[in-house]
Amino acid sequence: MIETENLVKVFKEGNIRAVDGLTISIRKGEIYALIGANGSGKTTTVNMMTGALAPTSGRIIVLGFEMPRQRRLVSGRIGVAPQEYSLYPDLTLEQNARFFARLYGMNPQDFRRRFNELNEILRLRGREHSLVSNLSGGMKRRASIECALLHEPEVVFFDEATVGIDPVLRAFLWDYFRTLRSNGLTILLTSHVMDEAGKADRIGLVRAGKLVEEGEPEELMTRHNVHSIEEVFLKLSGNEVSDA
Repeated sequence: MIETENLVKVFKEGNIRAVDGLTISIRKGEIYALIGANGSGKTTTVNMMTGALAPTSGRIIVLGFEMPRQRRLVSGRIGVAPQEYSLYPDLTLEQNARFFARLYGMNPQDFRRRFNELNEILRLRGREHSLVSNLSGGMKRRASIECALLHEPEVVFFDEATVGIDPVLRAFLWDYFRTLRSNGLTILLTSHVMDEAGKADRIGLVRAGKLVEEGEPEELMTRHNVHSIEEVFLKLSGNEVSDA
C-alpha cells in the first residue's frame, strides 16, 4: 500500500538532510508506527508520502501510484491528520467537515451518515456548531482525525494525531484504529510516545532521517533483550537503561 525506496530529502536552507535513504514497505490492513525523537524526519516523511512535499531523490509509491507526480489519482483515496491542525478556526466543526467532504466529492447523504457516526465514535456530539477556535486541544485533534476518516479512505496518515488526548480516550481510539484495520484500512502513524507505538503491528524507528530498526513490537524487544519499546529506542540511541 505504501512503499519508499532510498527516500532522501535535503532542505537547501541550512543544508539539512531531514530524510536519509529511507526504505520501507507497508502492507494492506496494517498499523505501522514510524517513531523517533522530535526532528528525526517523521513529519517530513509523511509530507512526502502524501504528496505535500517533493523528495530530493528516491521513490514513493502509494496505492500503486508514484508520489507526488500522480498525487491527483491518490488524493481521494487517502486521509491525512497532520501534526499541525488543518482546520479553519473561524468555521464550526460541521462547516470544516463539510468543506473536506466537498473536496472528496461526497454526496450529502453519505456526509451526514459519516459525520454523525464519527461524532459519536470520537465523542464530539454536541460540538457540531462550535467554532474550532473554541475547542480544546484534544477536541481539535479528534476533529482532525474525523476529517481524515470522513470519506472512508483506503490509507490514512496520522502525524502525532493522538498527542494531547487524554489516556482513556487514547486507548479508545486505538481500539477504533484496530477495528478500522480489521476492515482493511492501512494506517501509518508517527509518534514520539514509545509506549503508544508498541500497540502498532510493526514499528520503524528513525534517527536523523535513517531507519535504524524495524519489526513487530515483541520482536524488537526480544531482539534487544529489553521489556519496552522505549528501552529499544534508548538502546539504539546510545542511552541504554541501566539496571542501577
